[in-house]
Amino acid sequence: MTPAPYSYRENAAVPAFDDSRPVFIFDHVCVLCSGGVSFIMKHDRKGTIAFTPAQGPLGSALCRHFGIDWDESYVFIRNGQAYTKSTGYFEVARALGGWWRLGLVFQIIPRPLRDWVYDIIARNRYSWFGKTAEACALLTPEQRSRLIG
Repeated sequence: MTPAPYSYRENAAVPAFDDSRPVFIFDHVCVLCSGGVSFIMKHDRKGTIAFTPAQGPLGSALCRHFGIDWDESYVFIRNGQAYTKSTGYFEVARALGGWWRLGLVFQIIPRPLRDWVYDIIARNRYSWFGKTAEACALLTPEQRSRLIG
């Protein structure tokens, strides 16, 4: 059962945060994940998306609230709802707007197939792309300042 939108607001275990913009929760020691966040930040010039590490207090509390294992998927929270895997990236494209919305055409690929590919990459992300000793190592100081929680 999917929690109601914004249900985390009623959960005392979730720290209060500004949820007026979408939040991208990611593995901050994963080179692929941090690189992806850096890419999104670079193309989100208006700062419409907030970011928080899954290993931090806010990220881990939100993952627990939604019953999502952050080690299996990043989490994108938009309009109070959580999205993961390939569906989450389509929500990121919607949030970025503009030309990024053209990527929504790939929703014609069945979700089980999209998520199967996602799962293979997620399971192998450390061996294929590596881990960083320092959290969010691929982010610039300016990008690190955009992290919340």
